[in-house]
Amino acid sequence: MIMNKAFKKPYTYWTIAIFFVYLAINFLASGFYNTIKLIAVYADTVNWFKLGVSLVFTLVIGFLVGINSVLVYIKYKERKQCTKEGALAGAGAIAGLATGVCPLCVTGLFPLLFSLFGLSFSFASLPLNGLEVQILTIAMLAISLKMLK
Repeated sequence: MIMNKAFKKPYTYWTIAIFFVYLAINFLASGFYNTIKLIAVYADTVNWFKLGVSLVFTLVIGFLVGINSVLVYIKYKERKQCTKEGALAGAGAIAGLATGVCPLCVTGLFPLLFSLFGLSFSFASLPLNGLEVQILTIAMLAISLKMLK
């Protein structure tokens, strides 16, 4: 089974490395390092539940990106067609980077892109304050993982 191959050496190391590189890119691209300072200052106004859920979702997305990346590589190495799965995994990774670590308190990629066209957009304006984007990203990556099996 392909899933078993992903958890054997050297693929386990690649999964872990991709996970940490993804988290580092997400952390730096979203500017969450600036937000951490403000969380300490405004601790009494922070919605800790939403922040905690967002951080857990970010870790899950990072794990799924790592697993999907390794599985796409394994499928490619076996010379099987995996263009749909690879595209879905790539879209999930980009969507995860777009939301940032915390979609409510960080700019993210989509609001930055919309601002180039003069549109004001914030994930805070969504019903679940951007958590729905992370949920959809997890769903996309899970579907990609299922398709890779």
